[in-house]
Amino acid sequence: MPTQVGLISLGCAKNLIDSEIMLGHLQEEGMTLIPDPEMADALIINTCSFIDVAKDESVGTIIEAVNARQEDPAREKQKIIVAGCLSQRFQKDLPGLLPEVDAFVGLDQITDVASIVRQTLERDSEEGSLDTVTAKSRYIPDYTTPRFRLTPGHMAYLKIAEGCNHTCAFCIIPKIRGQHRSRSQESIVKEAKGLISQGVKEINLISQDTTYFGMDRWQGRGNRPKPTSGVDSSRGESLASLLRELNALEGDFWIRLLYTHPAHWSDELIETIAECKKVARYVDIPLQHISDHMLDRMNRKTDGAYIRDLLQRMRDGIPDLSIRTTFITGFPGETEADHEELLEFIQTFQFERCGIFQYSKEEGTRAFKMEEQVHHATRKKRHRELTSAIDEVAQKVNDRQVGKTLRVLVEEDGIARSMWDAPDIDGRIFVPMETAVGEFAEVTINDHRGYDLIAQ
Repeated sequence: MPTQVGLISLGCAKNLIDSEIMLGHLQEEGMTLIPDPEMADALIINTCSFIDVAKDESVGTIIEAVNARQEDPAREKQKIIVAGCLSQRFQKDLPGLLPEVDAFVGLDQITDVASIVRQTLERDSEEGSLDTVTAKSRYIPDYTTPRFRLTPGHMAYLKIAEGCNHTCAFCIIPKIRGQHRSRSQESIVKEAKGLISQGVKEINLISQDTTYFGMDRWQGRGNRPKPTSGVDSSRGESLASLLRELNALEGDFWIRLLYTHPAHWSDELIETIAECKKVARYVDIPLQHISDHMLDRMNRKTDGAYIRDLLQRMRDGIPDLSIRTTFITGFPGETEADHEELLEFIQTFQFERCGIFQYSKEEGTRAFKMEEQVHHATRKKRHRELTSAIDEVAQKVNDRQVGKTLRVLVEEDGIARSMWDAPDIDGRIFVPMETAVGEFAEVTINDHRGYDLIAQ
């Protein structure tokens, strides 16, 4: 019988694509993909380790699988393979900490997963864990890379780059996923064409920093822009030039922009989004803070005046724009004045979509060794105050939607999303009528509940 493989995917959409690539290669090698872990000859757990909560979930899932194997005689011979960011980040420590795991797969080994599964199945458990993780991540997918999509048929994620060149004091991602490396524009457009031909109605562009797309290819040519100078696509491929090519593709679909960094926005990018009808009027731009003091300590390469000016230019230049952002509260050295400035900013700017995270102290980051760590009780208090302000703004934003007619993408029977709502992140629109799943429809908003809208 063909080898049966199960996979549990944890973490963000970028990690989900890695899971899809692994499944694509397994399927190409003739292995059977099954949704029930209990029936698998090999169970792959694709992990996340961005912050403490993600690490805890990853380790908990691994231990749960190990315990289930020990308790179920039918799973006695099952092999457990740990892949993803946890393996990459803690490559030196995990084999000793989790000896029950049969193999560890790094970020650059996802295309070799079928071979690793075979090797693991042939190994005796007494030989110890098979460790395939390499020191630095350099891999990037191409349009020819096999993928078995785990998203609904009408939407897909498209990774346009891998890695990150930023050195934010709180973030471990560059050490896990390496330096930024863009795919070619041609490769991305070809993959998008394939997705559209499969019936995809929404393409979500993702990377660690989508606004840095193409900029790494300018290095060594004397053209690399300064952090806050924006990007002129006449110098080479950029996010603006990519959006224009995608917008020109035939078909009825949305292009959604996720994970942008404020330091690399430009007037050209704003104009491009405004002119490209298929690009969603939605921008995901994690700002992290507004206080100059905090932005400097976080090493964000921006300041409060720059952020305020950029956001205003976005709203002035892109009609009906929804801006999603996230902030960090309780970063080392954050004063009460910093907190109050952020609170007032959230109340006055009124982001259409907003999230708040408590600072997570991550080993290996610059912030880990910083003095003036904020007490956990203070972090929680500030988090509650900011969350309350975000909730109040959300109600005002939703109040303004009542009476409007919106084009929506139907997710499932009776549930849809607007152009303002990214999948698995933002609210939903409840439509109390039969609607065609995976198709666009027009609805009129007549009420709201919490973060969700009610339509007819």
